[in-house]
Amino acid sequence: MPQLTFKLIIFLLILAACTPEKQEEKRPNIVWITSEDNSKHYLKLFDDNGISLPNIEALAKEGIKFNHAFSNAPVCSVARSTIISGCYGPRIGTQYHRKLTPVPMPDAIKMFPSYLREAGYHTTNDRKEDYNIIKPDDVWNESAKGATWRDRKEGQPFFHVFNITETHESRLHFNGAQMDTITTKTSEDEFTVHPYHPDSKLFRYTNAYYRDKLLQMDGMLGEVVTKLEEDGLLDDTFIFYYADHGGVLPGSKGYIYEVGLHVPLVVRIPKNFKHLVNMEEGSSVDGFVSFIDLGATVLNLAGIPIPEGIDGKPFLGKDITTDELNTRDETFSYADRFDEKYDLVRAVRKGKYKYIRNFQPFNYDALMNNYRYKQMAYKEWKAMYKDGKLDENQARFFEKRTPEMLFNVEEDPFETNNLALDPENSEALQAMRKLLDDRLKGMPDLSFYPEYYLVENAFENPVTFGQANQQQISKYIDISNLSLSDFGSVKSELDNLLSSSDPWERYWALIVCCSFAEEAKELKDRIREISQQDAVNINKVRAAAFLGMIGERDPAEVMTKALYASTSVGEALLILNSITLMASYQYNFDFELDATNIEESINKDREIQNRLTYLASI
Repeated sequence: MPQLTFKLIIFLLILAACTPEKQEEKRPNIVWITSEDNSKHYLKLFDDNGISLPNIEALAKEGIKFNHAFSNAPVCSVARSTIISGCYGPRIGTQYHRKLTPVPMPDAIKMFPSYLREAGYHTTNDRKEDYNIIKPDDVWNESAKGATWRDRKEGQPFFHVFNITETHESRLHFNGAQMDTITTKTSEDEFTVHPYHPDSKLFRYTNAYYRDKLLQMDGMLGEVVTKLEEDGLLDDTFIFYYADHGGVLPGSKGYIYEVGLHVPLVVRIPKNFKHLVNMEEGSSVDGFVSFIDLGATVLNLAGIPIPEGIDGKPFLGKDITTDELNTRDETFSYADRFDEKYDLVRAVRKGKYKYIRNFQPFNYDALMNNYRYKQMAYKEWKAMYKDGKLDENQARFFEKRTPEMLFNVEEDPFETNNLALDPENSEALQAMRKLLDDRLKGMPDLSFYPEYYLVENAFENPVTFGQANQQQISKYIDISNLSLSDFGSVKSELDNLLSSSDPWERYWALIVCCSFAEEAKELKDRIREISQQDAVNINKVRAAAFLGMIGERDPAEVMTKALYASTSVGEALLILNSITLMASYQYNFDFELDATNIEESINKDREIQNRLTYLASI
C-alpha cells in the first residue's frame, strides 16, 4: 500500500507538470535585430518612396507593423541609452552624444536585461552598446562581436540583440573615385528625392547607394532568422526589427525632424506564444510607440513586473489591446550635443501635429559638425547654398531658425511648412507649447544647465540633482520662453535678469537676447559689461556673441581669452561652438587661435581637436 501511494504521488506530479497551466509558464525567447541610421522613409513597407526588403516584409506578414515608432533621439548613443534604461535622457543625464563622462543608472532601477537575467534568461548582445551610462556587470551574459544565444544552457530562454552596421552613416563616406567606379543596384530613377534636398546627380547616387545598403542589411537580417530556424527556435521566439534612429542622408541623423526620429518597427509573433499578444498576424498599429517603451515591452512579454521609476510602458502583452494601443498618440524627443556640435532642441508630437522648440535658434542646423560633413552630399549641399542654387525649402538648413515650429506632419511629412508663423494656428500652437513645457518642467530637463556644469555638479546622481533643482530649472525654462514674446513686452524683465545674482538666469537672458538679436539692441550696454566682467566664463562668451550678432563689437578677443582660461573640456567645447558660429558664413569674424594656449588636457580631446582643425581651415 505505501509503495502504491508513492507511485501515485509520482504520477500526479508528472501529470501536474504537463498541464496547460504549467506549459504557459514557459517564457518566450526574444531577439532584437537593429539596423543603424535609417528612418522608415526608405522602406516600401512603410513608405511608397522606399524599396522592398523581403526579409523584413516576411516578418511583418507573421507579426505586427508599427506605423508610428520613434526614437527619442536622432543619434545612437543617446537613443541606445534611452532603450537600455527605459528613461528619458534629459531626466537622467544621458542626452549628450557622446558623454564627457558616463552617468549612473537612476536609484533602484537596473538596465532592463538585468531583470531578464534574474528571471533566468541568457542575455547576449552582438557588438554595439554605446551607452552614456555606467554599465553594471549583471546586464549581459556576453556582449561582444559574435555573442550568440547558442552558448546558453539547454532549454534556457534567451534575449539576444544583433546589430547590423551596413546602413551606418560611415558607409556613405565614399569619394568621387568610388562614385565613378561603383554602380548601384538600385536605379537612380526609382525614387523621389526628398523636397528639402537638391535633386542633383550626387544626391540621386547617394540615395541609390544607401538603398543598396538597406538591401544588404535585409539580407543579414534574413541570415539571423535562418539560424533561428535551423536551431528549431522560430516557434518560440519573438523577433523585433527596428532602426536605432533615423538617417542618414543630410539633415536626418543628428536632427530632430521626422527623418531623424521616425523609424521602422516590426515584431514577428511566434506560433507558441500567440496567447501573449492581443493582435492578429499581418496587422498594423497606428498608435505611437517610442524607444523608452522597448525594455518595458520585453519585460512584459517575459512575464516580468515592470519596475517603478522607468518612463516607458509596454506596447505588447496579454494586457495590451489594439484599441488601447491605438489611442497612444504622443512622443517626445531631444537633441543636445552631437560630438563637438552643441544645440538644444526639444520636440513633442501629438497626433498629426509636431512642435519643435529651438532654444538657441541662432545655432542654425548646418553649423559645422565634422562627422556629418564627411559625406559628399553634405559638402555639395552647402556649396550649392553659398552659390544661391537652392530653393527656399532646400536653403532652410543653412539659415537661422525660428524659436518654435509647428507642422502638420500628416499633410507635410518633411516639415517644410511652419504653421507657427500663421496666426490661424495659434490655438494648436499654444496647446503644443504647453504640452512641451509641462514635460520639460515635470522631468525636470537637466539641459537648462550647461553640460560642463552638470558634469561637475550633477552627474554623481543626475535624477536627485534634478529633483533638488526642479524649481530653478522651471525658472530657466520660463526665462527661455521670453523669446516667444514681443521684445517690448519682456525688455524690462530681461534687463533685470541680466543683473541677476544667479549666473544661469543671466545665461538664459543672454541666450534670449541672442534670439532677438537686433531687436534687443537697447540692452547692449549692460551686455557689454557682462562680456568684460561676468564671473562666469561662458556668460562672457554669450554676451560677446550677442554684440557680434548686432554688429556692435568683434567677439574674437573675448571668446579667445575665455577659451584659453577654460579648465574643462565641456566648457571649452561650448565656447568653441560659439566661436564656430561667429566664424561661419553667417557672421564672418576672424579668429586666430593658438592651441598651445589651451590647457593641455583639454587640447588632447578629440572633439576639441575637430573644432580647432576646422577653424584653422576656414
